[in-house]
Amino acid sequence: MTKPDKYTTEKITYLHKWTDHLFSFRTTRNESFTFIPGQFARLGVDKEDGTIVWRPYSIVSADYDEELEFYSIIVPDGEFTQRLKNLNVNDNIYVDKTNYGLLTTDRFEKGKDLWFLSTGTGLAPFISIMYDFTIWEQYDKVILVHCVRNKEELAYQELINGFFTHEYYAEMVKNKLIYVKIITREDNGANLYGRITELLKNNQLEQYVNTNINVLDSRIMICGNPEMVDDTRKILAERGLVISRRGKPGNMAVENYW
Repeated sequence: MTKPDKYTTEKITYLHKWTDHLFSFRTTRNESFTFIPGQFARLGVDKEDGTIVWRPYSIVSADYDEELEFYSIIVPDGEFTQRLKNLNVNDNIYVDKTNYGLLTTDRFEKGKDLWFLSTGTGLAPFISIMYDFTIWEQYDKVILVHCVRNKEELAYQELINGFFTHEYYAEMVKNKLIYVKIITREDNGANLYGRITELLKNNQLEQYVNTNINVLDSRIMICGNPEMVDDTRKILAERGLVISRRGKPGNMAVENYW
C-alpha cells in the first residue's frame, strides 16, 4: 500500500475519447513532480473499499508542461481502467511522487538516427521525448513508428504532424522527423501494413524510410505490446544491437510494464 505522503491528489482536467477502448486524459501537476521524457508515473484511483489501485502510465506531455497527459486502453475487467474510464473532469486521481522508467535518451551515446518503435499506447513516451529540444540537436533523423490494428487507433496524428508547423519545433523538425503509420488488420489509411517484426525481417520498414538500422548509427527505443517488444529486441540483437545498461551504453532501450 502506498502511503499518503508518497503521492499527491490531482484533478482530471481533460478527457478525449479516440475509440471505444482508447482515450487520453490530463491531470493537474504538482510543482514538485519532475520526470525525464520517456519515463512513466504511477497513477492511483479509489476502490469501493477505500483502498487505492495503482498502475504505471507513460507520460505523453513535455517535461515542462503544467499538466500531465496520459494515453490509456480500457482493459476488459481491468481493476484499474474499469474505474478510470468512469472518472470525469474535476474528479480525483493520485500521482506517485516518484518518477519511474529507463526509456530515456540519456542511456545512449552518440548515434545518428533515433528510432521510436511503438504499438498501441506505447506511443505515449515517444511523444514526450519529441518535445525534448536536445534530440533534434543530437540526431540527424528521428523516426517515429506507430503500429496499430485499425486506422481509427492511429491516435495523436494531428499532434505529431503539428511538429512540422510548430512555432518552436518546425525549423528543427522539418528535415529530421519521419512519421510512419503501420496497420496490421486493414489495408488502407497507413504507410505500411503488417507487424513491426515482419517489416523489420523483410526490410520494408528500412526501405520506406531510406535508413538502415546498424550498430554504429542507430539508437532504438521500443515500447508497446510485450510480445512485440521481446521479438523486436531479439531481431535487432541478431544484427548486433544490444540493450543499454547503466555504465554500458548500447543501441536499444525498451519499456515493458504490462
